[in-house]
Amino acid sequence: MVDAEKTARVFKVLAVDTRVRIIELLKNRCLCVNALAKSLEMSPAAVSQHLRILRDADIVVAEKRGYFVHYRINEETMAQWRQTAAKLLNPKPAEKFFITGK
Repeated sequence: MVDAEKTARVFKVLAVDTRVRIIELLKNRCLCVNALAKSLEMSPAAVSQHLRILRDADIVVAEKRGYFVHYRINEETMAQWRQTAAKLLNPKPAEKFFITGK
């Protein structure tokens, strides 16, 4: 059975196109807020707000590098989310129905 609350949380975080775009960018390499802002053509403050939500959901991890904080995808969380989504979206095997009668 699917944990409805957990599944809804996953899809709520992913329901915003900017967050999906951030995840796509971070799948390729670690980036700082300013690099993400430039790629997304957004203000660093707006990107930071989306990163906060992604951090709270444990989908990205912040790593301090000198004066900058770089973000990367949390692979463990991504694997868990894939399983959560698959449980909801994969159809169950068709049940066999037998018709009995005279």
